[in-house]
Amino acid sequence: MNDVRYLVSGDCAVCVEFGNEISPEINRRICAFKIAVENAQIEGIVETVPTYRSLLVVYQPEIIRFGELTKTFDSLMDSMDQIPIPPPSVVEIPVLYGGEMGPDIETVASHNGKTVEEVIKIHTSGEYLIYMLGFIAGFPYLGGMSKEIATPRLKSPRVKIEGGSVGIAGEQTGIYPVASPGGWQLIGRTPLKLYDSEREKPVLLSAGQYIKFCPVTEDEYKKIEKQVAEGTYRCVTYDKEVE
Repeated sequence: MNDVRYLVSGDCAVCVEFGNEISPEINRRICAFKIAVENAQIEGIVETVPTYRSLLVVYQPEIIRFGELTKTFDSLMDSMDQIPIPPPSVVEIPVLYGGEMGPDIETVASHNGKTVEEVIKIHTSGEYLIYMLGFIAGFPYLGGMSKEIATPRLKSPRVKIEGGSVGIAGEQTGIYPVASPGGWQLIGRTPLKLYDSEREKPVLLSAGQYIKFCPVTEDEYKKIEKQVAEGTYRCVTYDKEVE
């Protein structure tokens, strides 16, 4: 594949870049290559990290050199079309929209000439692909938000945004995993913990999955919040339908 580039990333990582845009097709190629690398069991590879347009491969240069590694990658590229990619799972994210949980939802509605109800309907209508995790632990970078509710970031970021807050920035939507500063327009909050250092698997979501936002009432929010605190809540997940 002539459009694939190998970029040096320090002395122990290589960035395998598959294109110059954010798209589901490039994401599928990244997923296929990640599976191919894992199946090849190349000695010296430490981990792989998917991003919007590339796969970062961390390796041990004392075991395998850059040139040898990229040559091995070249041999894997020819077989990528034959690699079966498991159907991605969809994780439902319950969200309490508006009020103190989503203080900027009326701004989003006004900016786009919508009602608050229309903003919620549009935001919960699709399934959002998780292209990568970053910024802070467990933060999902999502694709697929409708331009109908796109809204610029706040001119002055907030010093603290509570973990679980769901926001919009430009044509992106996302969820703050933990309390942190931020400038996104807040439209709601989920009681789920996207990051919890006490869990066996600290990060709830994974790149390649999809998110489905689901509106809940205040009573439902509190019930789920209690279950999360007790460790009894189980996320609703299902396989995404193949298009």
